[in-house]
Amino acid sequence: MPTRRHFLAALAPSPRPNILFVMTDDQAVSLMSCYGNTLLKTPHMDRLAHEGVRFTNAFVTNSLCAPSRASCLTGTLSHVNKVFGNSERKDAIETMDPTLPTYPELLQKAGYRTGIVGKWHLSHNPRGFDTWRVLPGQGVYLNPEFIENGKRKTYPGHVTDITTNMALEFLAQPDPRPFCLIYQPKGPHRPFTPCPRHANLFSDIDLPLPPNFNDDFTTRKIAREAEDMRLDLSLAPDYPDLPKELSPSQRKHWIYQRFVKDMYRNVVGIDEGLGRVLAHLDKSGQANNTLVIYTSDNGFYLGEHGWYDKRFMYEPSLRVPLLIRYPRAVKPAQVSPAMVMNIDHAPTILAAAGLPIPTEMQGQSLLPVITGKPPATWRKSVYYHYYENSWAERITADVASDPTFAYLTPHRVTPHRGVRTSRYKLIDYYTDNGYKELFDLQADPNELTNIYNDPKNKPIIKKLEAELARLRQQYKDTA
Repeated sequence: MPTRRHFLAALAPSPRPNILFVMTDDQAVSLMSCYGNTLLKTPHMDRLAHEGVRFTNAFVTNSLCAPSRASCLTGTLSHVNKVFGNSERKDAIETMDPTLPTYPELLQKAGYRTGIVGKWHLSHNPRGFDTWRVLPGQGVYLNPEFIENGKRKTYPGHVTDITTNMALEFLAQPDPRPFCLIYQPKGPHRPFTPCPRHANLFSDIDLPLPPNFNDDFTTRKIAREAEDMRLDLSLAPDYPDLPKELSPSQRKHWIYQRFVKDMYRNVVGIDEGLGRVLAHLDKSGQANNTLVIYTSDNGFYLGEHGWYDKRFMYEPSLRVPLLIRYPRAVKPAQVSPAMVMNIDHAPTILAAAGLPIPTEMQGQSLLPVITGKPPATWRKSVYYHYYENSWAERITADVASDPTFAYLTPHRVTPHRGVRTSRYKLIDYYTDNGYKELFDLQADPNELTNIYNDPKNKPIIKKLEAELARLRQQYKDTA
């Protein structure tokens, strides 16, 4: 029997749109000028915002590369698609559930020409693609090796330019079918190697520090233990030219400047590549009928809390950029506050193509939101669950009794889940004796003060805990 989800999918206009899904790696919202960065100029990303919709409340459901990519493909949370972490241990390789439908497979079956270029980072070969040209694992920036439909080939040059060339080759193929291209640059993932032409950008400026750069973690005990994420402790080996005579504060500042500027330089190269792809759509007359979705697999700490990396459910890691352009059906220059999760991408793409949304998918189509008709029942909160080291074992009884962190983890981040509304965030570190954090994002946008233990917050805590329980039930994450 047709459902409301099938009805929404049937609203897609004819002819069927092309799909261009662009996902970068570790690109925080602060790495775009359309989100307010005044030093890093991203004119082609900004163009998508000006010609479409920019979302201010787009979030991931598990802030790691592989889980996020699995959620985007399947429209499901990690406990459903079975990709919980990045599988850094060889004996803990996680493979995406092969029985789950993915949007490329469904589009391919419906007559779309499908392709993927760039980063893949899942443990199985791509499926549902006519053409796949992906990096093995993380890949490298210079002279990278690609796996092309199962065969390996090395290309000279910078990976961002090469990935863009591959995208353009796919788009230029003469074929009457609508296309779906997943275009996924490796950058700006560390360790950084910018395009040589960008190597000296930003060298003449001193970047401002985040307001919580010198966070002392007074009210957040788990964050205080995450020393592996500290810029000054973990990144020094990356910079053999780090001056030895610097004081601790000078050392931290020096590493921050170098690290963030290299990330900026990588983003400039990505923006240039995006511009080349958008120019091709213009020149070929396909721009009007192409749904473009631009996002990142997760956010990233750029000195906030004195950190780099992601994982924690704090804003720089949880929030991602999301730009959607579809000139034929979407008005330009929109800014949407709708609460979006990365499980919404697959349903949105299928709905745009006029295809039914499988019942397995847990996200919602964004078509009503971007076409100006958001339902009154649109979600008011988002759900997050980070698992990566939930399989970890205590090393020894002595370590287990140590009050400091004892999990086998690269960044000392314990499993946690949480709920975020437009104003509040509740985080439950459920493997740490029920330790919880509450933040009022309106009063404390930098998440410096955990107010969970303040008695006056009991009413909001009760509501948030009920909402977290409801979301766990809704998404069947009740283990």
